[in-house]
Amino acid sequence: MKTHGALRDALADTCDRMGIRYFALSHHVDFCASPRAVRIHNYPPGWQDWYDANRLGLSDPIHRASHRTAQGFLWRDVPQLIPLTRTDRDVLARGREIGLGEGVTIPAHVPGEALGSCTFVSVADEALPDEVLPWAQMIGLFAFEGARRLFRQRRRTPGVRVSDRQRECIALAGRGLRNHEIARELGIGEQTVLEHMREARARLGVHSRTELVVRLIADGALCIDDVLKPERMAL
Repeated sequence: MKTHGALRDALADTCDRMGIRYFALSHHVDFCASPRAVRIHNYPPGWQDWYDANRLGLSDPIHRASHRTAQGFLWRDVPQLIPLTRTDRDVLARGREIGLGEGVTIPAHVPGEALGSCTFVSVADEALPDEVLPWAQMIGLFAFEGARRLFRQRRRTPGVRVSDRQRECIALAGRGLRNHEIARELGIGEQTVLEHMREARARLGVHSRTELVVRLIADGALCIDDVLKPERMAL
């Protein structure tokens, strides 16, 4: 696929052949902060504006569920992957109100890049085809890889990235750990932690630990679950 339009048309054609109405392929980022991230979908009119107005790119329950598994899953199984909050249930209810039915989501986790997924959704009150999961797993990963290539071509300048170790330090800082606690957790020296944090701030042009965490989440290099304390994740 050479353009986003061609990829969109291919996804729409594939959905038609399988008897499924909607698709959505996207990075899991705050799109207001990262407008160049991948997002291709044919959801009903008005959904994207409402979604962005509520800054759901990072907190979307379907996205968060996909961070807990490497395999495709049906939306009805989401409560088995994450605890649903009242806000989560409101988001899912809003989807049903605009005509979204049962969905299947394929996680796309590429080390060093923003998390993402490809989703296929039936019209409300219509069942998904029985064979949808293995089909969606294959097509979803293929489509997301195509979108990643288009995304890389579209970006004129390479994004500023932190190293894997810097990312680990920032994630633990986001959980509230102090430098000596981060050092103990990672098995490195406290001075090394200080150097990692200092270098990350310099790379990203920010001035505090909080800004580091917020910047990485906005860019998709961290997800919400990365900075949740383990005891909160177990709730």
